Amino acid sequence: MMSDVARSLQITLVGGSISERSGNSLYNTCCVFGSDGKLKGKHRKVHLFDIDIPGKITFQESKTLTAGQDLTIVDTDVGRIGIGICYDIRFQELAMLYAARGAHLLCYPGAFNMTTGPLHWELLQRARAADNQLFVATCAPARDTSSSYVAWGHSTLVGPFGEVIATIEHDEATIIAEIDYSLIEQRRQFLPLRHQRRGDLYQLVDVQGSGSK
Repeated sequence: MMSDVARSLQITLVGGSISERSGNSLYNTCCVFGSDGKLKGKHRKVHLFDIDIPGKITFQESKTLTAGQDLTIVDTDVGRIGIGICYDIRFQELAMLYAARGAHLLCYPGAFNMTTGPLHWELLQRARAADNQLFVATCAPARDTSSSYVAWGHSTLVGPFGEVIATIEHDEATIIAEIDYSLIEQRRQFLPLRHQRRGDLYQLVDVQGSGSK
């Protein structure tokens, strides 16, 4: 279905996440389709959501799912996109590696809950965007209070200065916004963080190298 939509509308489609069976394992997987309808990339969620906040929420994704083993960066008609899923957004190292590999935009389909959502959802998006000086887009499900898992919602687009370009509340809606990638280099000239990092004191190691998955 996603392939057909991407091809018929001639768009790049980052398709949320689905359960994917591979052998004896289940993965939380996000598929990216090009404007020709072909699968351009597939991200299996790297960081599984295992938390226990007494009196609030207990969730253990690892009881069912297997963690992915690869970073996913995809060259598309609309730029180089790094993909994460939900809990992946909490890990700055993943975003830094995507930035180092030349990503213009990080996309995180996600469903933060009513405990962490109000506190962290926008905060983390803005942090990933500002720290790496690139765009961050998130897509979240609309809130269904009758569901066993109630999502916070608030799909958002954030710019490379950490500014919120567009966002919505928790009802079903569509965001339409323009992204100007020239702002990335402009912001990086304003704040030349890449050239000011102290490689003599600390380093981030890209274990898998610079290849794309």
